[in-house]
Amino acid sequence: MFRSPIAPRLRKRSRSPEASISRHEEVKFEDVRLHLLERKMGSSRRRFLTQLARSKGFIVEDTLSDAVTHVVSEESQASFLWTWLKGCGLKNLPVMHILNINWFTDSMREGRPVAVETRHRIQDTLPTMPEAATPTPVATVSQYACQRQTTTKNNNKVFTDAFEVLAESCEFNEMEGPCLAFRRAASVLKSLPWAVQCLRATEDLPCLGEHSKAVMEEILQYGRSFEVEKILSDERYQTLKLFTSVFGVGPKTGEKWYRRGLRSFSDILAEPSIHLNRMQQSGFLHYGDISRAVSKAEARALGNIIDEAVHVITPDAILALTGGFRRGKEFGHDVDFIVTTPELGKEGHLLASLIDQLEQQGILLFCEHQASTFDMSKLPSHRFEAMDHFAKCFLILRLEGSQVVGGLHNAEEGGRSWRAVRVDIVSPPIDRYAFTLLGWTGSRQFERDLRRFARTERRMLLDNHALFDKTKKEFLAATTEKDIFAHLGLEYIEPWQRNA
Repeated sequence: MFRSPIAPRLRKRSRSPEASISRHEEVKFEDVRLHLLERKMGSSRRRFLTQLARSKGFIVEDTLSDAVTHVVSEESQASFLWTWLKGCGLKNLPVMHILNINWFTDSMREGRPVAVETRHRIQDTLPTMPEAATPTPVATVSQYACQRQTTTKNNNKVFTDAFEVLAESCEFNEMEGPCLAFRRAASVLKSLPWAVQCLRATEDLPCLGEHSKAVMEEILQYGRSFEVEKILSDERYQTLKLFTSVFGVGPKTGEKWYRRGLRSFSDILAEPSIHLNRMQQSGFLHYGDISRAVSKAEARALGNIIDEAVHVITPDAILALTGGFRRGKEFGHDVDFIVTTPELGKEGHLLASLIDQLEQQGILLFCEHQASTFDMSKLPSHRFEAMDHFAKCFLILRLEGSQVVGGLHNAEEGGRSWRAVRVDIVSPPIDRYAFTLLGWTGSRQFERDLRRFARTERRMLLDNHALFDKTKKEFLAATTEKDIFAHLGLEYIEPWQRNA
């Protein structure tokens, strides 16, 4: 009995771990090149982590070279690691990120390179001699915006725009501390006469916390902030941003509408249980106009209209343009004015008479008038209030294109010949004029830091009404803004240098 010959068993060829790695992974992060140090990690674990990173779109270099941007190590002895790295003859070592495994695992979890934070870095503990490539120390920058000159030229807009989104998100979430921190960081960067191109150049700058620096580093590395992009795509943020763009709608009202499931203007206007106040009704009615930027030419035209009207009432009236336009801005979201008279007490009827004049001209589309509640005997106030107690009015005025030099801003061809513009007017007594002018000129961060400086550095209390010296226990008189700066021992900052 014959048996068929038994074929010899074929031995499977062993496959190297690298063979299981697809060589056609999509590269998602061109600007990031990793190198995983095998020391302490081991070859098997290194192969596994390399495969994992490449599967998520990372470039992983097998050898350490100047092309590498991020070195990942599990070495626990920083001094040993840095001694070894400095012996590798790498020209780009000063700009490489030397990171612990936590950065790698965070990045794998997020599916993208996360911003490098202090906790991720393996710090160089070895003493080094100063090198020519080390950034020169920046000139001392004050923590107070009132000691910095900030024009409308912003050399770091890519960072400050990101901080504004983060601050607004914090505001929507009632996180006052982080909101203020991001706004202070943005304010410092706006004042710099140079653009930040390397995070090391910001080491001596005030008000830049770990979170702010992490966002900046991410932008420097990838040209964008993933955290900011996530916020901008968030439904709640988008909805609150939309709702609060309406005249008369604040974050709390916007949040209330959002929680009711409303997501659009049509949702709000179709909901019978929502009762809009007069300001909100006008906000929706004129939304297309008042959500559009106001030009400097339009602001001047409105100034001419109000100046003419107020001088019909009182020939010696004083009118001043304030807000962003006084600070030199080309565009704004509304136009702010101060109006008063040289005779103390005569300003009492001024706003009511002005409103009547504007109504007779047929250009008053909306008005909310708040009478004065100012009482000098109740000062100083130890608690800051967002609104002062002077008489004021919030208006929407009809502005004809024929009244504007160069015509209306962004006017549609063949469209109507006028637009609605928001105008705010405040009327303080003449002896409070300097304080009101300073407060209403802004910017908000400049005024916030000016009050903080007065309180912290000078033991004084400053608001739109007065300046009180707590040491002398007396009010300090001022007829001009320069008087107030002098009382505080500050160099005078021109209005166009207050765009903090």
